[in-house]
Amino acid sequence: MSPAMPTAAKLTASPTTTSTAPLLTFSNSFTPANLSFPFTKIVSISTNKRRKSSLQASPIIISSMIEKETPVAERPPTFLRETDENNVSSNSVRARFEKMIREAQDSVCSAIEAVDGGGKFKEDVWSRPGGGGGISRVLQDGAVWEKAGVNVSVVYGVMPPDAYRAAKPSENGGSTAVNPGPVPFFAAGISSVLHPKNPFAPTLHFNYRYFETDAPKDVPGAPRQWWFGGGTDLTPAYIFEEDVKHFHLYYYFKLRYCIQFSELLKTVNILIFFCSGILAIPFMAQKSACDKFDPDFYPRFKKWCDDYFYIKHRGERRGLGGIFFDDLNAYDQEMLLSFATECANSVIPAYIPIIERRKDMPFNDKHKAWQQLRRGRYVEFNLVYDRGTTFGLKTGGRIESILVSLPLTARWEYDHQPEEGTEEWKLLDACINPKEWI
Repeated sequence: MSPAMPTAAKLTASPTTTSTAPLLTFSNSFTPANLSFPFTKIVSISTNKRRKSSLQASPIIISSMIEKETPVAERPPTFLRETDENNVSSNSVRARFEKMIREAQDSVCSAIEAVDGGGKFKEDVWSRPGGGGGISRVLQDGAVWEKAGVNVSVVYGVMPPDAYRAAKPSENGGSTAVNPGPVPFFAAGISSVLHPKNPFAPTLHFNYRYFETDAPKDVPGAPRQWWFGGGTDLTPAYIFEEDVKHFHLYYYFKLRYCIQFSELLKTVNILIFFCSGILAIPFMAQKSACDKFDPDFYPRFKKWCDDYFYIKHRGERRGLGGIFFDDLNAYDQEMLLSFATECANSVIPAYIPIIERRKDMPFNDKHKAWQQLRRGRYVEFNLVYDRGTTFGLKTGGRIESILVSLPLTARWEYDHQPEEGTEEWKLLDACINPKEWI
């Protein structure tokens, strides 16, 4: 597995283009080594208390400390520490999130193997002496999939005190009165990149994660921080509008109705207890759910996705977007756990039907060459802009793990310009000018 990470790997945070200023901004890289590294990467730290501020945070210098991972022969039932007070009950958010991502990994891998019809994932399991670990699975050069990786990771680490102080200003907007020492943190996530062989079948990336701090070691009772992040995005070489609309509509409805349904169930249970008239339940439950619904989730997360996957030196997006969010904690924790679970569980129904429609379509050398050119854009984004990949390369991570998100093959041609009006030009135009698909 990857070599030991430097005990104090210093880096300068880069400005973020997102609309929020997270304490830690996670990577979209899905490799087992990278999935752990970005959990300690401070991309932006802000003392601005408004959750939806459009202001960018000022960068700071930080260090990170995570133990070296070692191979494990068999998958353990959990990667949570035995001494973790949050592991006492299987109902803890940590335990349920780990259970969710491991179940999602199993279901996605099973679906990928079923579609391929013969290819099997190679699995590597790793752990760390102080707790945490991960499972990486890669299927390469199958019948349908050129390269597919689905990985989960559970990480324990220590956050520098400056990061904690910057993230938790005092109530009057000044500096915190206390000077906490290092802040322990927990992070878990699932991340994947799926590259099909057929140029008419799109690439998919998804990543869902949960982060939580413990109280600073020398400040008992200090407030804990937690949030969810993630997203799913589609990167085709050719546009089939019914495919893109199917994909975006699936997440549109999940964003609109998942939270409503979660609140609906809670309200129904309350009303069953307090109301004697059963006919009052549907009306009151629906009103309560709608009153708590945030209608800007899909447009907000869709734009966030378009902004993040932007290849600056090309002036175009990597693909046709999807959803992306980070630092999400403005809602009830249980609600957001259900939301993240629904998003992760939506990968198969949102994506596999598209693959089933496109995997056996006939194609020629021209189609394949264009796919390889678009794969080149994928490589450019991951190596130049993806925060997890670049961080892993700078900190001496295991190179095979860091680069596993890249396609098996890619292509570059000098000054390639598709002819206006062609299917290739339509894809490029959509990457330059993001569209509203629903």
